[in-house]
Amino acid sequence: MADTATTSTTEIPPAERAALIAELLASIKQPHYGPDEGHVEIHGNQVLGVHLIPGLEVESRSLPEGVDVDIRVKRGVTIAKPVHFCFGVLPDTGVQRIVSRTVIEDGASATFMAHCTFPNAVDVQHLMEATVSIGKNASLSYLERHVHGPKGGLTIVPTTKVRVDENGRYSTEFELIEGAAGVIELDYAAEVGAGAVVDMKTRVYGRLDDRIHIREAAHLVGEGAVGVLTSHIAIKDQSSANIENEIIADAPFSRGHVDCKEILQGQARARAVPIVQVNDHRAHVTHEAAIGSVDSKQLETLMSRGLDEDAATDLIIKGLLS
Repeated sequence: MADTATTSTTEIPPAERAALIAELLASIKQPHYGPDEGHVEIHGNQVLGVHLIPGLEVESRSLPEGVDVDIRVKRGVTIAKPVHFCFGVLPDTGVQRIVSRTVIEDGASATFMAHCTFPNAVDVQHLMEATVSIGKNASLSYLERHVHGPKGGLTIVPTTKVRVDENGRYSTEFELIEGAAGVIELDYAAEVGAGAVVDMKTRVYGRLDDRIHIREAAHLVGEGAVGVLTSHIAIKDQSSANIENEIIADAPFSRGHVDCKEILQGQARARAVPIVQVNDHRAHVTHEAAIGSVDSKQLETLMSRGLDEDAATDLIIKGLLS
């Protein structure tokens, strides 16, 4: 089957389409892509552009109620440069719904960089339902970077179900450091086969009255499977964070670790629930959770060098989240 880029879009005049793409890329400080970089741009529920490279297939359809996307990396193909996906809503109100299915075939390897940009949000929803299938000896790194505006007028609801086959690898990072989070309801669940690895990281800085709820789970079903769940969250003002990380080990010689750290300031509230369950005596799963304030010695050191308390605190938190 040849590489494909099938799109069905609501007709937008070419000049308007180009202007929207340029504005999306400007908001994530990405002036352009090279000809050897795959990329897809989606604004609201409209597919604006698709550029493919050898070994990558994308079929996308704009629907009245959302966008449907199928992504495939062919068997044995290694994509050297990251494939970029830009999802965004530029007006201050709107709803973006994306349903995606990603297949990384046996022996294939790729890195996907998803830029989610909502710089002017006052009342915006970003809803995503994703399934990811990683074949035998295949790998996918999925890096999700969010750009939010200062008002926090967002509801972000990404739900992802992952299956990693024998000796496959899946790593994901969800990052929001700049801009107010709004409401985040993140739900990731992975089933990990024999010799496979899942590594999930989440880094979020909440402020104002942001509400952050992170649910991550890894089910280690194959012998020697590995799962690592890492959540580093900082919150201040009247924001709140509820973190639920779960690893279930059913298989012999499987290994897992949960790491949850939360820093609080002001009237913020935090809750961490690490859950580990081991159903085979040859498996090994560990966890650690810590909730507390900014380290006072670090704060004093930075303030002695001329930073005020707010600037020093932000620098410490960004170091934790970087």
